[in-house]
Amino acid sequence: MSRLILALAIVTALGSCSRPGGGTAPDNLDNACSILAERPHYARAFREAERKWGVEPHVLMAMIYQESKFISNNRPPHQFVLGVIPTGRMSSAYGYSQALDGTWDEYLVSRAAAPRARRDDMRHAADFMGWYMTLTKRELGIPLDDVRNQYLAYHEGRGGFSRQSYLAKGWLMRVAGEVESRAVLYEAQLARCPRRI
Repeated sequence: MSRLILALAIVTALGSCSRPGGGTAPDNLDNACSILAERPHYARAFREAERKWGVEPHVLMAMIYQESKFISNNRPPHQFVLGVIPTGRMSSAYGYSQALDGTWDEYLVSRAAAPRARRDDMRHAADFMGWYMTLTKRELGIPLDDVRNQYLAYHEGRGGFSRQSYLAKGWLMRVAGEVESRAVLYEAQLARCPRRI
């Protein structure tokens, strides 16, 4: 029995080392330069998404911060009945972008995605967000640099945004303002990074 426990511990430890950063957030989420210095593969992912979709890195970074705090395997919390019986998660959101299963499947079918794209891979998550925001621009006319409204459409879905469902959610309006402020902060920081993105 103790050998089985030791084997499981080793497999878990090795699994957590398989990707840079694993399921943990970068150390300083309030500094864009620090994030990219610690995780250089993020900078490559943001550059690729910008070239392909036109969404600037500071916008992607602010949205990803809000959605997952840069934790690759982030999920919504479990729901409980009577406070103790788990009944599943609040939604199917997963990964850096917190993409829902159905929206992720739509992305995969759209041929915008790389084969075998994964929500816990920053390159794929940034590409997904760029794809989604570009469709939002095309369908709703929201500019890619209108961070507040792009975030509201991302959170509520384009249909929800069209119905203005966000107006009944004061907390969401506040969060959209915070995402917009973080994008401004990250943009200013990225302009002064020792190594430009």
